[in-house]
Amino acid sequence: METYIIGYKYRIYPNKIQENSINRIIGSCRFVYNHFLSVRRDQWNVNHKSINYTKTSSMLTELKRRDETKWLKESDSMALQESLKNLDMAYKNFFKKRAKYPRFKSKHNRLQSYRTRNQNNCIYFKDNTIKLPKLGFVKIKKHRDFNGRILNATISHTASDKYFISLCVEQDIKNLKHPNNGNQIGIDVGLKAFYSDSNGNIVTNPRPLHKLEKNLGREQRKLSRKMPRSSNHDKQRKRVASVYEKITNIRKDFLHKVSTKLVRENQTIAIETLKVNSMMKNHKLSKSISDVSWSDFFRMLEYKSKLYGSEVLKVPTFYASSQICNDCGYKNIKVKDLSIREWTCPKCGMKHDRDVNAAKNILAKALEKKVV
Repeated sequence: METYIIGYKYRIYPNKIQENSINRIIGSCRFVYNHFLSVRRDQWNVNHKSINYTKTSSMLTELKRRDETKWLKESDSMALQESLKNLDMAYKNFFKKRAKYPRFKSKHNRLQSYRTRNQNNCIYFKDNTIKLPKLGFVKIKKHRDFNGRILNATISHTASDKYFISLCVEQDIKNLKHPNNGNQIGIDVGLKAFYSDSNGNIVTNPRPLHKLEKNLGREQRKLSRKMPRSSNHDKQRKRVASVYEKITNIRKDFLHKVSTKLVRENQTIAIETLKVNSMMKNHKLSKSISDVSWSDFFRMLEYKSKLYGSEVLKVPTFYASSQICNDCGYKNIKVKDLSIREWTCPKCGMKHDRDVNAAKNILAKALEKKVV
């Protein structure tokens, strides 16, 4: 049986006792992570020896027996082990040069969370609640059902004082796959229009950050006038966080709807290979690029295409899709000027919309590359 790992996120509504338990477990996981980060760092500096996950796991058992840290026994033991696994993965990413050296976690981060495993089926739904280790039955807004095995759960506490649970579920891919309409499409992303496609359709950019920027600035100015660590400061901090959350939710909702529509309708989706991190170094465009969130869009297309049996093809970064006439193949270098939005081919006389023409060329290039 071929399986696929997929995530489901729900909002939960813990009572006051459960909220305190969640915050205590988050604090315990943060303490364990920071403690063993310090141990591993010191061990290397003094003895030039590296400690792995297995060693830190046995050291955690000893740590729980100490009088000054016996309070760790009150937390979810699986969550503490997962914290050690996160630390070990952070070191592996560092050694493989995928990330910087691990840093100590802070309780002032916007998002606080911990992960626990579904050991012996300890995580399950019952009516409108979900059973979680050390928390009991927590009220949940279950807006989606699924058939599969829950592997683990991540409980998070946002800066706007909301609680969510993300379930990692293993499912039979046969139950997930949906047929697509078998079409082919090329996509040219942009800043003014979110994308133009090879069929001539143009999807507008919602620009949530731009629309809510004044509101965000006003709330941030109010926050700057509050006394630090006061109750009014905390209330205003949550208001600022709510605006950020609204921006993120609008953006994610748009990206999910657009990406799902594309994979449902098309067998082949051709896109550009963009180096977004390099593009973000342009300070004049970085805010607009982050607002449009191309990386998340491409990531959604790739994982959703597996569920709908479609494929995502990529063309090279420096392919001159905007400059080539899709009708006769003539290359017009004058179109390098980004201010030219429409142009007429000097060779065949075909009139082009810059972005739609680029999308047609992206599709043609991707299909040509696929055949080769």
